[in-house]
Amino acid sequence: MDTRCEWAEANEHEISYHDTEWGVPEHDDRKLFEFLILEGAQAGLSWDTILKRRENYRKSFDDFDFEKVATYDEKKISQLLQDSGIIRNKLKVRSAVNNAKVFIQIRNEFCSFDAYLKTFLSDGKPIQNSWKSMQEIPAKTELSEKISKDMKKRGFNFVGPTIIYAFMQAVGMVNDHVVGCFRYEECRKMH
Repeated sequence: MDTRCEWAEANEHEISYHDTEWGVPEHDDRKLFEFLILEGAQAGLSWDTILKRRENYRKSFDDFDFEKVATYDEKKISQLLQDSGIIRNKLKVRSAVNNAKVFIQIRNEFCSFDAYLKTFLSDGKPIQNSWKSMQEIPAKTELSEKISKDMKKRGFNFVGPTIIYAFMQAVGMVNDHVVGCFRYEECRKMH
C-alpha cells in the first residue's frame, strides 16, 4: 500500500484527489479558475465538503468557463443561491462572478492566468519543499501573502494568504507532499 499525506486518507474523494491532482503543476487557465473558485468556496469549511460538491460546481458554473461566469446576472446569481449542490453563500457566489471578470482582465494583460502566476515564481518553476510531517507545513507563506496582496489590489475576492497558499498547493506551484508520500518524488519531477 502506498504511503500518502495523512490529510488524504479519510475517504475515496480525498484519496483520488491527492493521488491524481494535488500538487501537480497545472497550466490550463480553466482548471486554474476552477481551483481559484473552489478554494474560495472552501473558506471556513473542510476541503472534503468541497470535493463532494465538485461535480455540482462544474454543472452550476458552466464547467468553470470564466467567460460565461463573468456574464452571470442577478437572475443567474439567484438561481445559484437556490442550488443545494453548492455552498449557497451569497458572498462566495458573487465573488466567483467578480473573480471571473478580474481573471479575464489578467489574461488580457499577461496572455494567460498561468503566465501571471509564473511571475511570482523564480525561474517559473514550482517550489520544492521537503516537509517530513504535515505539522511542518505552513498555512500561509510570504509568497502567498505577496500574491494575495497583488490579487486583492487587482480586485479579486476570497483570495487571502491562506486561501492562496491552499491554491498554490493544489495547482502545483508548491510541492507540499511530505517526503514519505509516494507522490512527493513524482511531483518533484513535474514542471
